[in-house]
Amino acid sequence: MRQYSTDGEEGTRSSAASAAERGWDESLYQDRAEVSPPGRADSGADGGADGGADGGGRRSRGSGGTGDGGDGGSGGRAARRRGHPKRRRRVLRWSAIVLAVLILGTAGAGYLYYQHLNGNLVKDELNLGDSKLDKADPNAHGQTPLNILLLGSDSRASKENIRLGGSRADKDRPPLADVQMLLHVSADRSNMSVLSVPRDTRVTIPKCTDPDDGKVYPATTDKINTSLQHGGPGCTVATWEEMTGVPVDHFMMIDFSGVVSMADAVGGVPVCVDKNVHDPRSKLKLKKGTSVIKGEQALSWLRTRHGFGDGTDIGRAKAQHMYMNAMVRQLKSGTKLSDPGKMKDLAEAATKALTVDKGIGSVKKLYDLGNDLKRVPTKRITMATMPWEYGPGGSYVTPKESDADQIFSLLRNDVALDGKDKKKAEASKSAQPTRPSRPKAEIPVGVMNGTGTSLQPPVSGRASVVAGELARKGFSQAVADQTPQSQADTTVSYARAEQRGDALAVAKALGIPERLVKHSAGVQKVTLVVGADWREGTAYPKGSGGGDGAKDEHKAPKSADALRGDDKKACMEVNPNYTW
Repeated sequence: MRQYSTDGEEGTRSSAASAAERGWDESLYQDRAEVSPPGRADSGADGGADGGADGGGRRSRGSGGTGDGGDGGSGGRAARRRGHPKRRRRVLRWSAIVLAVLILGTAGAGYLYYQHLNGNLVKDELNLGDSKLDKADPNAHGQTPLNILLLGSDSRASKENIRLGGSRADKDRPPLADVQMLLHVSADRSNMSVLSVPRDTRVTIPKCTDPDDGKVYPATTDKINTSLQHGGPGCTVATWEEMTGVPVDHFMMIDFSGVVSMADAVGGVPVCVDKNVHDPRSKLKLKKGTSVIKGEQALSWLRTRHGFGDGTDIGRAKAQHMYMNAMVRQLKSGTKLSDPGKMKDLAEAATKALTVDKGIGSVKKLYDLGNDLKRVPTKRITMATMPWEYGPGGSYVTPKESDADQIFSLLRNDVALDGKDKKKAEASKSAQPTRPSRPKAEIPVGVMNGTGTSLQPPVSGRASVVAGELARKGFSQAVADQTPQSQADTTVSYARAEQRGDALAVAKALGIPERLVKHSAGVQKVTLVVGADWREGTAYPKGSGGGDGAKDEHKAPKSADALRGDDKKACMEVNPNYTW
């Protein structure tokens, strides 16, 4: 597994530093009873010290408090969100989320007593912020990309969750969104990119309003996992949009307890470690090489932080990526889920476990979503981690400005992280017009300012400056549009195929690369968005992230530690302090 130095650059280690030595905030992981690596304390210690990849209280169903009883109704959502021990969301990993969706799509489980299963689902508001992004523009074929935020919480609100996840001392603490992954499916469904963000990433959390009680949470700067405490998952969605500029279409959170039966249902998932590993916190114990893990052992794999890499969330994200890839390969290789009794139980567990936004608040919609995901070939699935660097003091991380902006830009522009999209895009241009359909002075052009990102404020007046330059070059109908624009990349869009030549003429006049000229059903005329990659001057800067220069500009940067879905040889690097 790739390692990083304290300034965020790639490097290698001859021995594994502890998370504390690397400056990671250990207070987020510790239970009241300290747990030491194998050989240093009781290896049978409670696995509850790890605060990250496990579940927490999402809701209570019935009086048992395990999440498996009767419907708790919608009236207690506000109390659950604020951390009432009987009402709090109990959420697990993205892996169970994706597995639940794939199972529903693969096996048709969504049609088992349809209305009953619909009643199991809990629905919530998608976005609690004031500045919601517009959906991504459709491409020339009317297809739009799909962005789903997958969330997991660290809270524990029942005896069963504490048994599996531990951390008894955290039972009454409001939950944190310790697992956050954006799943981006391309408009043509040819590829999928999954981007993880470390839970200790320091970001701007925008103003959010709780829809249940009207409480307003002011904008603040904090670690991204605290966004769940600002009214619910809709505030985490708002935070992601603020950070990335990527419009989020849906979110999904899943209950902790469902992952055990789901892992068993697919016959287990193969994983690999490069040494024997034993992490008492997560209770993971495996021999060197490949093992097929099920049930609670799968849960332990997803929870393990100390046993992998340098003991921080970065290694754990890599392990989650490996698990998810292997799970998808299992399902696509012919795993059968045909036992009606098992499917009934699985459908109950999956739907009781899920909290989703209202846009996908039915089993039918989840079934359709599963079918959409199934269309993506395994070899075109790419898992990555947001490029990051340590903040001052090392207790948190921040997005690594140039590399993080690059990967956010790829997602915004529906460019696959595996670097295999460029040839396809060039081939699609062959029969399209390249000459203007009319004189420059007759081409209406709208110019918009999209220079602001979560990392940089907008540059005032950019639309007017560039519109003036176009007018000077003969485009007398170029007009600055003052409409707020969240897109952070320079693009020239056109509405109809015959306008492509007009758009190319605009791009050529300003030195904008041809690959940034796009056919979009979301505009009415030739529209230029001046992005964060062009913050000064009247000519588009050569070598910018959106340019048509270096090959690496069309895929995830090396610091994202990308993993392809068809990589069967990937093996987790075990922390030397956690071997046996």
